[in-house]
Parts: sequence; structure tokens; C-alpha cells
Amino acid sequence: MKKILILTAMLSVVIPFSLSAHCGSCGVGDETKAHTHEKTTSIDIVDTAIAAGDFNTLAAAIEAAGLIETLKGDGPFTVFAPTDVAFAKLPEGTIDSLLKPENKSKLAAILAYHVVPAKVLAKDVKTMKAPTVNGAEISITVKYGKVMVNEATVVKTDIIASNGVIHVIDSVLLPPM
Repeated sequence: MKKILILTAMLSVVIPFSLSAHCGSCGVGDETKAHTHEKTTSIDIVDTAIAAGDFNTLAAAIEAAGLIETLKGDGPFTVFAPTDVAFAKLPEGTIDSLLKPENKSKLAAILAYHVVPAKVLAKDVKTMKAPTVNGAEISITVKYGKVMVNEATVVKTDIIASNGVIHVIDSVLLPPM
């Protein structure tokens, strides 16, 4: 885990990025509003998430599950990314347990459930089922003006990366067992 934290600190200096910052092209700064224009970037999904600073637990989990190279691949991917706060909602000890080497396949299955093998922007969202890299489907719905992925709420959309897009969610998605 120290390696990820050191890498996070280095990247935040080299690649400044904030989820709550205003967009220079449109002025959007409210993380609850859809941010639907695309920006060109050469940074992949993994490095974009690390640079944001709100995904340290997700980055550590991606490393522990051996998925860094996959998510740095060509894609396109849509990642529903839980923040550190979302991971903290899990029962005590869950994260520590999942990060153990003997739970690598379970962790990989959970993380793969957060990834759709296509680039889906907020403007394309409609109520639907979407297949995940895990093989199971997630349910995407629009309720009272909010986009939901299963029971998680999408709190920020369209963080563009070179190989896909990240949508920030407020809970960790758990695949059906």
C-alpha cells in the first residue's frame, strides 16, 4: 500500500486534478451536476483515478487484484469508481480482508463488477442493464433526476481518460453471489 500512496503523492504533483475543481472550458464545478463534454487526455483510467486523490483505496485494490495492466489497456472502459469515503462505508475489516493475497480472486471479481467494457458518457445514460467485465450485469436507472448504479448514486460523471471514462459513485458495488 505504501507504493500506491507514494505514487499518488508523486502524480498529484505532476498531474494536478481535482474532482471538485471548476472545469476551465465550461465552468462546471458542482460535482452533483452532469459534466458531459469530452476533453482530450493522454492519461489512462488508472493514472486519472490516482491523480484525483479521492481513490486511494480503489488504487490499492486495483494493485492487489493485479488489474493495473488491464485498466491501463486500450479499453474503452467505463469505470464506476467508489471513492475512499464509499469504501469506508463497508463493514469494518472488509477492505483489509479483501486486500490479502488469498482473497485476490474475490477482490478482482468485485472490482471487475465496477467496469463496463465500453465508453458510456452521461449523455448516453438511460435505464438499462449493462454487462460488466465480471460477467454479471449492473442495473443503471435514472430516479428523480439522479443516476443510480444498482443502489449506488453517481455523484460525478464523465471524468475522461485516454482509454475510457470514470463516473464517481458513493458506494461499493457488490456482485451477486
